[in-house]
Amino acid sequence: MTRGASLVLLAALVAASTACAGPTTPKSTPPSSDAGRTASTTTSRVDPAQAARLQRIMVPLIRVMDHPMQLDQVKVGIMDDQQINAANAGGDQFFVTTGLLQKANDDRLRAVLAHELSHQDLNHVAKAQLLGAGLGIGAAILDQIFPGTGAITPLAGQLVTSQYSRSEEYAADAHGVALLRRAGYPKEMMIDTLTWLLQVSGSESGGFFATHPGTADRIDAVRKMP
Repeated sequence: MTRGASLVLLAALVAASTACAGPTTPKSTPPSSDAGRTASTTTSRVDPAQAARLQRIMVPLIRVMDHPMQLDQVKVGIMDDQQINAANAGGDQFFVTTGLLQKANDDRLRAVLAHELSHQDLNHVAKAQLLGAGLGIGAAILDQIFPGTGAITPLAGQLVTSQYSRSEEYAADAHGVALLRRAGYPKEMMIDTLTWLLQVSGSESGGFFATHPGTADRIDAVRKMP
């Protein structure tokens, strides 16, 4: 069986943008165990700090897309994977790994998400899937336990993506810079992030550059942008 993955679905990102939403009490769920990394029926709760961080970073970028998604339709799956990675799952659905959330600061997470949102905005066809899970990402949605998030369900499988073409990666980098600028951030944020990813998650490690082909040439291309 392939490596297990915990999938969190963060539904209704719009909830994070409305400060009037009061806290709710999470449903009681049994804790995950190490065995939960394989197929299991136990569930755990979403870390509200992780949910709030993703919402805080993603919502401003979504709002400046050429084709903004409906915020209440956006879902993000958090894969229990120490590799640094993120992916567009299609249908307003995205994946990020726990490795990315733990190791990236806010600016680097913002640039990675701008890149993934750009693949969506530019209608690139490669989409992330779960290998061996037996379920689509949409089928794993559980009842909401607090505003804007869903419960975790352990799924047996791993994140896989069809590799984008080199030209699509260049285009997503450039459009990612455009989204960052519209949201008030400089292109240097993308340069720093790509440099960091190349250093910590090279093409041989199974991380970001293994599923998003690229070399230092991509960094040079962003540097040359006006």
